[in-house]
Amino acid sequence: MTVEEVINEIKAMGNERTKATLMKHGAKEPFYGVKTGDLKKIQKKIKKDHELSLQLYDSGVSDAMYLAGLIADKEKITPEHLQHWIENATWYMISEYTVPWIAADSGHGIEMGIKWIESEEEMIASAGWSALSNAISIAKDEDIDVNLHSNLLDRVQKQLQSSQNRVRYTMNGYVIAVGSYIPGLTDKAKKVADSIGKVNVDMGGTACKVPDAPSYIAKIESMGRIGKKRKMARC
Repeated sequence: MTVEEVINEIKAMGNERTKATLMKHGAKEPFYGVKTGDLKKIQKKIKKDHELSLQLYDSGVSDAMYLAGLIADKEKITPEHLQHWIENATWYMISEYTVPWIAADSGHGIEMGIKWIESEEEMIASAGWSALSNAISIAKDEDIDVNLHSNLLDRVQKQLQSSQNRVRYTMNGYVIAVGSYIPGLTDKAKKVADSIGKVNVDMGGTACKVPDAPSYIAKIESMGRIGKKRKMARC
């Protein structure tokens, strides 16, 4: 399919109610309000297409940018591509999910995450913590730098409450990820979560809530799923 054909198909799937809901969550024009399930129907037809993914992302159409991440070829995505993508993300659905997902799946999640968390731009910094979370969710135990993540937990403990709004959200998610996916740091993650206390994030007047890290990790622990990894970050 060409980029024009995909955009036309996306446009035809647009839903005004979905669009209104996504706008409450921060979505920016241009976009058509296509449900994720419908985008995945297009993904199944295309499967992987590196060049098309780059073109769709650069269209600036939010629905197309999300789809771009789903069809991106993890073997061909480079740090340069990822940097371009994060610098041009339009809202958190793209910056905290689409881009970190493919960053993790491509093997660049830790590298880009470490880079992005140093940014003063909220959208980039929050993407960094999300990239780190996604990277450890799929990494083999032997490939995880436990000392790195222990130090990052210390940083989160000191900085979360004074960080920017969406950065607080993904930092909180990072604590949950470390506690869930790195058995050697589960106890530390729980202590850090307890010391941080309640994490307040402005969710834009929506019904979305910030996950309670201590409760979330405890639930994973009670299910016997600590250390159980995902096959891929994208979903």
